[in-house]
Amino acid sequence: MNIALLGMTLLGGILLSAQSSINGAFGQKAGALESTFLTFFTGMLLLALAVLFFGQGDVLLILDAPRWQLSAVWFGVSYLFLTILSVPKIGVTAASIATVIGQLSAGMVLDHFGTFGGVEVAFDLKRFAGLLFMLAALFFIYRGNKRRVEAPASDSMAS
Repeated sequence: MNIALLGMTLLGGILLSAQSSINGAFGQKAGALESTFLTFFTGMLLLALAVLFFGQGDVLLILDAPRWQLSAVWFGVSYLFLTILSVPKIGVTAASIATVIGQLSAGMVLDHFGTFGGVEVAFDLKRFAGLLFMLAALFFIYRGNKRRVEAPASDSMAS
């Protein structure tokens, strides 16, 4: 079962990169806010149908949730909007690795303090080293992207 979940998560990452690329291009044509709106509106319609036919809970329990928990929806909207703005300028790979670094950094802080009832996992030298390697990867990927964009068209044809 865990292998299947890892595979599904891998597929989710592939789909997320494709979505970032497509939304970035669409956002340049229609606008970043409009692209974000279309994505979430379409998602809402599809999820409404899924909840209607396959839902097992009580949607009205959303009204009983603490307000701070409802704030998470803004994080998803913000992530998508910022990705739509950044992908056309820095590329999918740089945007994706920057996202992962942000997730890892926040995750390490949340783990260290056991925030939101999670397990406490101390921030140690191994985690710090992993974060440094990710930052180095971002640096090299971003620099490689900048060189390719700055290179004249004739140079890129020759290589």
